[in-house]
Amino acid sequence: MKKGQIYEGTVEKVLFPNKGQIRTEDRTITVKNGVPGQQVRFQVTKVRKGKAEGRILEVLKRASVEGEPACRHFSECGGCTWQSLPYEEQLRLKEQQIKELLEQAAGGCAWEFEGIKESPDRYGYRNKMEFSFGDGRKDGPLELGMHRRGSFYDIVTVEDCRIVDEDFRKILKATLVYFREQGISFYHKMQHTGYLRHLLVRKAAKTREILVDLVTTTQAVPKEAELLESWKAELLGLSLEGTLTGILHTRNDSLADVVQNDETAVLYGRDYFYEELLGLRFRITPFSFFQTNSCGAEVLYETARAYIGDTKARVIFDLYSGTGTIAQMLSPVADKVIGVEIVEEAVEAAKENAAQNGLTNCDFIAGDVLKVLDEIREKPDLIVLDPPRDGIHPKALKKIIDYGVERMIYISCKPTSLARDLEVLQACGYRMDKACCVDMFPWSAHVETVVLIQRKDT
Repeated sequence: MKKGQIYEGTVEKVLFPNKGQIRTEDRTITVKNGVPGQQVRFQVTKVRKGKAEGRILEVLKRASVEGEPACRHFSECGGCTWQSLPYEEQLRLKEQQIKELLEQAAGGCAWEFEGIKESPDRYGYRNKMEFSFGDGRKDGPLELGMHRRGSFYDIVTVEDCRIVDEDFRKILKATLVYFREQGISFYHKMQHTGYLRHLLVRKAAKTREILVDLVTTTQAVPKEAELLESWKAELLGLSLEGTLTGILHTRNDSLADVVQNDETAVLYGRDYFYEELLGLRFRITPFSFFQTNSCGAEVLYETARAYIGDTKARVIFDLYSGTGTIAQMLSPVADKVIGVEIVEEAVEAAKENAAQNGLTNCDFIAGDVLKVLDEIREKPDLIVLDPPRDGIHPKALKKIIDYGVERMIYISCKPTSLARDLEVLQACGYRMDKACCVDMFPWSAHVETVVLIQRKDT
């Protein structure tokens, strides 16, 4: 088998998150975005030490469980993975993937798997989208949407995207039409020239408040102030279900293709909006971390709260606390909650939210968990872990284990990192007691996992 060769085969299994497995006579090929049971034609892209990777060129025959994609952009857009799979099949696939990963991490120890909880909303569930400006082909017209599947440069205008609601789609269409008519260029990643970079839209599921942020470079365009004023007027003239509470302009000259805040000006309203979860109110800014599925987040946090059990008169550490959502949900039934988060803006938001919700027993500390744990005088009775995708730094994990708490809750958006950390925890006197998944991302390959970890001698 050599790089560039083309073969045909059947996707027998899909490992998390989207790694399809195709067997040939002498090895197993990994291809992305395949569905179990699909017959595909694929090209070998990498061969190394007995392993091989490929790229699907064509689906020759659909799997028996597949249907028509709900979104017309699915064949081009890289935003979704399982649009051709009925929702029940997606849940079954994710549940199987996570159970196998955790079973391996458990190393033969007994534990309880409670399956997967579905998202309350299957469509229009996202409360945040970062749309990119670009073109769909070289020197083509301006586009605004998602990256084309497998492409770093090409953009697909997703004017009928199904994972957001109609307000997102109206704002996207109006913005694209306006800047096309004005002839404004997008930022070219190779030449580092151009003006338009991203359109950030956030909308609260409960309050229906909307925040829109246009992200551009600082490169000069004719009459920029008038340009932005007219764009603002276009948005304010839209008939929306929700309420526009803020229209912003952020400048970002970073070479990386990320939404970064170098400087933000308020064109209309305010630079934040409010969302409500489980009876609490949260102030969210353009760059605050907040779960992208608000109704799904309620399911996730209710699950975590149930797992952690009795918290009366206990000190709880909420590590990697973000805007302090979990800490604030636990504080009414705890003696004290200490949140640690490396993003300073998120910590300030957490403090403001706690004050607004009348919570006086929450402390939020800005800094790296690895370093901050050495500075906190209090000792926790319980620990909640909600780390970023890469999991917990090994040295930080050792410090966490050294507290010797009776119970921990680990919330993970990347189960492979969770499985790695679980192996360390179990080698150091802890065991996985039970776990479940919460589908926060319908039609994608991602899923949240919640695990209750107990000390072995309890």
